[in-house]
Amino acid sequence: MLDLKIVGGTIIDGSGGAPFGGSIGIKGDRIVAIGDVEEDAAEVIDATGRVVSPGFVDVHTHYDAQAFWDPTFSPSCYHGVTTILGGFCGFSIAPLSPESGAYLLPMLARVEGMPEDVLKAGVPWDWHTFGDFLSRLDGRVLLNAGFFVGHSAVRRLVMGERANAGEATTEEVAAMQGWVDRSLQEGALGFSSTVSPSHNDGDGNPVPSRYASRDELLTLMGTVRYHEGTSLELLPNLLAFEEEGQADLLVDCSLAGGRSLNWNVLTVGDGGDADRKRIASLLQPSRIARQKGAEVLALTFASAQTLRVNFVSGFVFDSIPGWGPLFRLPLDRRLAALKDPFIRETLRTAAGDPKPGKINVNNWEIYIVVEAFAAENKRFEGRRIDDIARELGKSPFDTLLDIVVSDELRTSVMRQASGDDALGYKLRSELWHDDDVIVGASDAGAHMDMIDTFAFSTLMLQNARKYGVMTLPEVVHRLTQVPARAMGIKDRGLLAEGLFADVVIFDGENVGRGPLYTRYDLPGTDIEGRLYADAIGIDCVIVNGQVAVRDGVVAGVRPGVVFRSGRDTYTRPIPALENAT
Repeated sequence: MLDLKIVGGTIIDGSGGAPFGGSIGIKGDRIVAIGDVEEDAAEVIDATGRVVSPGFVDVHTHYDAQAFWDPTFSPSCYHGVTTILGGFCGFSIAPLSPESGAYLLPMLARVEGMPEDVLKAGVPWDWHTFGDFLSRLDGRVLLNAGFFVGHSAVRRLVMGERANAGEATTEEVAAMQGWVDRSLQEGALGFSSTVSPSHNDGDGNPVPSRYASRDELLTLMGTVRYHEGTSLELLPNLLAFEEEGQADLLVDCSLAGGRSLNWNVLTVGDGGDADRKRIASLLQPSRIARQKGAEVLALTFASAQTLRVNFVSGFVFDSIPGWGPLFRLPLDRRLAALKDPFIRETLRTAAGDPKPGKINVNNWEIYIVVEAFAAENKRFEGRRIDDIARELGKSPFDTLLDIVVSDELRTSVMRQASGDDALGYKLRSELWHDDDVIVGASDAGAHMDMIDTFAFSTLMLQNARKYGVMTLPEVVHRLTQVPARAMGIKDRGLLAEGLFADVVIFDGENVGRGPLYTRYDLPGTDIEGRLYADAIGIDCVIVNGQVAVRDGVVAGVRPGVVFRSGRDTYTRPIPALENAT
C-alpha cells in the first residue's frame, strides 16, 4: 500500500513539458508511481482543479540563523518552497569560535538586517565546526536545507581582529584553506564570498572578505574542486563592475574551483534601452565564461525591487556620511536626538543635497510612507513626503523626521519601484528565459523589515500570469528543475518515479502573494518586526513524502533533510575541468 496518493490534479512535472492528467503515488520519501496509479494509499489528496508540481527551490537565502528560532523557514514554507540554500555572501555562521561569534553577530545585524536582539535570543552560538552546525539542525527542519561555508566567517576565525585590517600571510591563507576544506568534508555545499562595497560590519568597516587579496580569494575558491557536489558564490562590485575587472574575477573564480559560480544580483530597472545596455554588460561574464569553459550564473528577481527602510534598523540611512553614529545609539537616545533641533540640523547638513540625475538616499521628497503607527499619521500612508510637506507647510526633511519621531522611529518608507509595468516585465521575462540566469535572489531570512523577495515563487507565478510573459510549465521549470540542476541537488526538482517526493499543490489560475504586512513574532524584541505576506492559492506543500503545510497551517512533522555535499548533491564540473582530465 502507498503512504500517500495525489489524484485528480494537472501534473506539471518541472521539465518544461506539457501538463498532463494523472495521479502520483508516494511511499516513504520517494515517488514510486506517476500517471495511472491504481494502488491504494493510507492517505489520498484530491487535487481536482489544481496544479501538482515539484516543490520550489530557493537558491539564495540567509536562513542560517533563523533555522534555530524558526525551523519552518517561514514565510517560505507557505509559498511552495521545499528546499532552501543558505550561507551566502561569505556570511555563514560556521565554523565558529567565541571571538568570531561575538564579531559575526553584530556584523549580520548590520549587513543582513537581522536585529541583534533576535540573534542573541534565538541563536545559541555555541558550535565550533561546520559539521557541528549542521548536526544541530538534523531532524529539526520543516524544509530541505543546505549551506555554504562563508569567507568572512573563516577569515575572522583564523585571523581574529586582523581579518579586518589587511591581507593575510601565507600561513593564514593556508589555515583558512584548511577550514574551508574541513567544512566541505563535513557537508558544506560550497564556498561563498563578497567584494561588494555595500557590505560593511557592525562598526561600519568592510567585512573581512573585502580585505582579501585576489590570490587569497582564488586559493579558497579553488578548494571546492577537491570535493563532490560543490559550487561557488560571489558578490562582485556592481558599483565599479567594468572599472575593477569584475567580469574577469567571476570567470577566474569559476576556473579556480572547477565549478559553476553564481552571483547576486542582476536587477531590472525601467526596462528601457539604457537598462538593457547595463544588463548586457553585467551578463558579459557569463558569455566569456562559456568561451573559456567556465560557468557564471546570475541570480535575478521575480518582481520589481522594493526596499522599505526605517529609523529602527537604520539600514541604508546609516550609509549617509556622518549618520552612522546616530544608528549606534540606543533607541531611546536616538529618538531624543531626532527631536533635538541642533542635531537635526547637523544631520541635514551632513546629508547635503541630492545630486541631479541620480538616485540619492537623501532625496527626501520622493519617499512614500508605507506604514505609519501613530493615529495622526495613518492618513499619510501611501503618500509621498513632498505631497505631505506641501500640506503641512514644512520642508520634506522635517516632514519625514516629524513623522518618524511621532511614530517612535517605526515609520516605514520606500521609493516607488522601478519597472513595475509591462516594459519592465518584458525584460525580466527575457532574463527568466536565459540559461545564464536563475530566478531566486530571495535573501529570505535577511533584511526582515525591508524586502518582500522571500515570496519570489508566488510572485513569479503571479507576475508571469499578469503580464503574459511566460507559460505556467515554463515558470514551474524555472522554479524547480533549473535551480536544482544548477546547484547539483540530487533527485529533486522533477516529478518522476524514483525521485524525492517534494510536491506543491496550487491553484494555477489564482496563485500569488497576498498583501504585505508587518509581523511582530521575532524572539528577543517587541518593537522590531518582519515583513510578511501570506500565499494565495497554495493548498499543500509536501516534503520528502510528508505533508508539511496544508491550507496555510504547518503540520507537526519535521521531514526536511539537512544536506551534505556529495551525499545530497552531485558535481557539475565545468567544461574546462572536464577537458583538463
